[in-house]
Amino acid sequence: MRLGNRPEDIRTCVHSTWHIHGVLRQENGSMVMSRGLSHGVWRLLFWLLLLAAWEAGSGHLHYSVPEEAKHGTFVGRIAQDLGLELAELVPRLFRVASKDRGDLLEVNLQNGILFVNSRIDREALCGRSAECSIHLEVIVDRPLQVFHVEVEVRDINDHPPMFSVAEQKILVPESRLLDSRFPLEGASDADVGENAMLTYKLSSNDFFILDIVNKKGKGELPVLVLRKLIDREENPQLKLLLTATDGGKPEFTGSVSLLIQVLDANDNAPVFDKSVYEVKMSENQENQTLVIWLNATDTDEGINKEVEYSFSSLTPSSIRKKFLINEQTGEIKVNGAIDFEDSNSYEIHVDATDKGHPPMVAHCTVLVEILDENDNAPEIVLTSLSLPVKEDALLGTVIALISVSDRDSGANGQVTCSLTPHVPFKLVSTFKNYYSLVLDSALDRETVANYYVVVTARDGGSPSLWATASVSVEVADVNDNAPAFAQPEYTVFVKENNPPGAHIFTVSATDADTQENALVSYSLVERRVGERLLSSFVSVHAESGKVFALQPLDHEELELLQFQVSARDAGVPALGSNVTLQVFVLDENDNAPELLGPQTVGPASEFSQLVSRSVGAGHVVSKVRAVDADSGYNAWLSYELQPTVATRSPFRVGLYTGEISTTRALDETDTPRQRLLVLVKDHGEPSLTATATVLVSLVESGQVPKASSQGLSNSSNREVSLVDVNVYLIIAICAVSSLLVLTLLLYTALRCSAVPIQGGCGLGKPVLVCSSAVGTWSYSQQRQQRVCSGEGPPKTDLMAFSPSLTPCPVTDVGVENHSAGGDVSGKVGHYFLFLQEAASSTTPSPRRPNTAPSWAASLRTWGWSWPSWCPACSGWRPRTAGTFWR
Repeated sequence: MRLGNRPEDIRTCVHSTWHIHGVLRQENGSMVMSRGLSHGVWRLLFWLLLLAAWEAGSGHLHYSVPEEAKHGTFVGRIAQDLGLELAELVPRLFRVASKDRGDLLEVNLQNGILFVNSRIDREALCGRSAECSIHLEVIVDRPLQVFHVEVEVRDINDHPPMFSVAEQKILVPESRLLDSRFPLEGASDADVGENAMLTYKLSSNDFFILDIVNKKGKGELPVLVLRKLIDREENPQLKLLLTATDGGKPEFTGSVSLLIQVLDANDNAPVFDKSVYEVKMSENQENQTLVIWLNATDTDEGINKEVEYSFSSLTPSSIRKKFLINEQTGEIKVNGAIDFEDSNSYEIHVDATDKGHPPMVAHCTVLVEILDENDNAPEIVLTSLSLPVKEDALLGTVIALISVSDRDSGANGQVTCSLTPHVPFKLVSTFKNYYSLVLDSALDRETVANYYVVVTARDGGSPSLWATASVSVEVADVNDNAPAFAQPEYTVFVKENNPPGAHIFTVSATDADTQENALVSYSLVERRVGERLLSSFVSVHAESGKVFALQPLDHEELELLQFQVSARDAGVPALGSNVTLQVFVLDENDNAPELLGPQTVGPASEFSQLVSRSVGAGHVVSKVRAVDADSGYNAWLSYELQPTVATRSPFRVGLYTGEISTTRALDETDTPRQRLLVLVKDHGEPSLTATATVLVSLVESGQVPKASSQGLSNSSNREVSLVDVNVYLIIAICAVSSLLVLTLLLYTALRCSAVPIQGGCGLGKPVLVCSSAVGTWSYSQQRQQRVCSGEGPPKTDLMAFSPSLTPCPVTDVGVENHSAGGDVSGKVGHYFLFLQEAASSTTPSPRRPNTAPSWAASLRTWGWSWPSWCPACSGWRPRTAGTFWR
């Protein structure tokens, strides 16, 4: 039964107390049980209740069962006592484990009752130990819990006293004196406690009585005491019966026949100093180590005085193998392995026999107590491993169960456990030498994916012995890391008119997790670009991250396409992140110049102009206006007058202005009607052209229409006004740039004084000063480039750069992965040459009138837009700064 603190247990204690009180009253002769309790009974009730409360709070269960109980014998309601519901026993994998105890006890999972499953033999289980119990480990999962149960096996009187032989022979010389003592071999009982308490009885006779010698806790030894002299001639031998009775109920008996042979001759037997010798020695002694030196004396003379020592027949053969005795000297020495764990004491029976006729014998007992030494290292057993452990496991999660043991005793058998330092685990003691390995701090698989944990068990001996057991704790991954891009934003340059499906860029994200938690897929973050969806422009491959242009891009329609690509892993729940791509569409020379004017528009235009013969040299007759939808170098136009077969023409056309003027004064020899063919071409590769035909009619001065003259005058005035505005704007830009140059020089000087820079171009990254919404210069078509970023209306920016930066060679000019803060000092320097030239002259450079300036080729090589010459205002004007933005 189990004694606990449940209400039914308290009632059991009270009822038991009432029963005891009733029995006491009956023994005193009263047959009526009183309802009042005496003072002694109240004290008994108090101690029983205190015992119940203590046992309930001890942390584990105690049951008891008698040995040899039948199969199915009730032991206890273990599930109820552990506080477990019957319905959760099977789902939680309720199981009972017992170390080296087989299946003696079992639990019925239907009713939660612990019962006897097979025969329990206490003597086979615990030998002659005074205490015998079966330790059970009750383990349930979800969550993992361990309970410890001890079932005490109560001894029953199931073994009778046994003698080792059926007949003992005792030699008694007839000359022995009264009160001579003859030790007998006692009986043994496999039971313990009262069941093994033996009493001896000798059959009735005239010569001997029985005496019992107490061996100081080692049992009792029966001894025959001579009470009447024996005459050999009358009684050569005697037969007696020695009976041993145990203290069990019912009691069992055993008997042995004593054959007493009466010898004649030797009158005096040898005598030992003591009848019982006690010796203490440590285990693991070397062979031939002296245990004790026995000495027996004989008062006889001659050969009857000489004594020989030997082991008595009462000494078992196992002891004879471990010790040897010198027949002549009586020295007992070690002759085999002495191990405290095998036996902690030895009982050696020694006979001292003289050489008389008949020989006489003296008997003594040597009790050898073995002292324990720390010669056994602890043992560690790991069970119920819960591996791998998720990195988000809660603190206190049980990883493994650990049991330790040490065969030594006392301090040598006291074991303490420790763990490898600096690991997120700890040991928690659950019961005696049982521990749980639990999680002590948070795990992170990305930091440490596997822990090699070493459990060290160390005993309390001196010197201390230890043992180790290792367990590899693998940390299982959970999806706690989102995919990450190398940088938050990428810049991509793509030439327009790309083929559909062209690969323009590849995004790549990494995930610190593993397996499906690190499997990254890519997708577009859908939005609208103008009136169309982003997915109609670009697509991204879900696995590789390659970005494709689904249709040809047109720089004239879309200079910048900004969008986001999302990367998500396959974990549950899925995690993701975004990266921004800025795709700049670079211009190609795919638009031919277009002629403008009130008369006609088209690639080949023709118009008439009346000119007075009285005009002088340099007079502007007319002006050819043309625009190019491209940008930068591809939109830089030049004008050429095609030669004719006729005589040398008195007209010329401005290379960059398109103005048709006279080269000399007109005279009568000039043809009245002249056909001028003006070729307009851009500077792209290959160059695209347009042709304008001007029909010039020479008339007298009075025939020129006044309206025409007035219009020409107004046009000239407007052009002069535009030139003035252009010059002012260039002066303002130069002033702002000068301030920027001064700032950059100061900054560069500070940087150079702090950190030495090798090479000729060590000014670091240039500083770009951008000004938005400052207006635009006049442009023949007043066209603005649209930048589609999805975050506001199109922007027109003007950028000013420092002219004093040392030009550096550009070693890596690609179309992918150019950041906004890259080193563009070389480009800045060349671009400022344009500003200087534009500021110093209102006309193109006279040094190379038919070619682009020296800085133009560099700008075109880099794919930058750059300002073009304004024929109407005779000055340079920058285009919109869409492609200068990066």
